[in-house]
Amino acid sequence: MRTKEFLGKLEHDRIVKAIKDAEAKTSGQIGVYVQRGKLNGDPLIAAQKKFHRLRMHKTAERNAVLIFVAPRARKFAVIGDQAVHEKFGEAFWQRLVDGMRPHFQNEKFSHALAEAIEETGRALAEHFPKRSTTSNVLPDEIVES
Repeated sequence: MRTKEFLGKLEHDRIVKAIKDAEAKTSGQIGVYVQRGKLNGDPLIAAQKKFHRLRMHKTAERNAVLIFVAPRARKFAVIGDQAVHEKFGEAFWQRLVDGMRPHFQNEKFSHALAEAIEETGRALAEHFPKRSTTSNVLPDEIVES
């Protein structure tokens, strides 16, 4: 699927609201990135590279999560920073991906992303609750390039 077509099917406001609502309860940060063009290789490796390019590893508590989507390749990945991964474990990431997959296959992209954001937000709030000093360091918008 072409990236433009994918983006046209997304309910941007719904996804941004899901990010803001999730981040309102946690010091963690959630990002959604859409890769334009082809993706050669493993989406997990591409997500890790994008995570660092977006400087998501610079959060104070190392508690950022990135949902990476490559529509043209029909691939996606979800990754978290060091502290998040230590708290959540591999099973959490696999459960998120497994939950998103059928929605993506049925082209319910917004539903897949919103559900993943909401579940991530609940987990982040449990392990990284909001503090009075918490600041939103990452954009709540869908990032694409």
